[in-house]
Amino acid sequence: MKFLAGLILGLLVVPLGVYLYFSSGSAPVATTDSDMPFEHMLAHKALAARITKDMPKTVPIQPTEANLLAGADLYKQHCAVCHGLPLTPKSAIAAGIYPHPPLLLEGKGVTDDEPGESYWKIFNGIRLSGMPGFSKSLSETQMWQVALLVANADKLPPSAKTALVTPAGVTVPTTLPSPSPVPPPPPFPSPSTPK
Repeated sequence: MKFLAGLILGLLVVPLGVYLYFSSGSAPVATTDSDMPFEHMLAHKALAARITKDMPKTVPIQPTEANLLAGADLYKQHCAVCHGLPLTPKSAIAAGIYPHPPLLLEGKGVTDDEPGESYWKIFNGIRLSGMPGFSKSLSETQMWQVALLVANADKLPPSAKTALVTPAGVTVPTTLPSPSPVPPPPPFPSPSTPK
């Protein structure tokens, strides 16, 4: 009987305690607050399980130079403000957001993740992290281009590296221009015949 009373009391006290923790303003909700108890562990466990279950297993496009260049352009437009660019200091947004967004183009970034994992994050976003989902604003091909860029960040071709550090509005040529055709020399005058 004591066990049953303790069980019922526990089933009432724990939810009431959690409710009071959140409703009293004790829970850390500011970006400057420390983590809630078990927040990091539970959030990562839930995210990893969901991604493993749902992420695409095949990549429909190849990491060609053209796709990586397109991915670099999209990354600069939509991702760099939080996830950074090579040789560039963190933006004020990246410094102030919580949880802190990973720098995807420095160190190993997410090059050890499957491209499908990065695609899932780009498509869906991550709740309560500041990471938006782009499924309504980018095409499937565009999302794969960005996923391939970050998956291959440690082995990008020079053109993609250059595109990432080139200021917005400056076009980076993907090939060298063809040399201008040289006009043929004028014909030699024919020797004049004496009269």
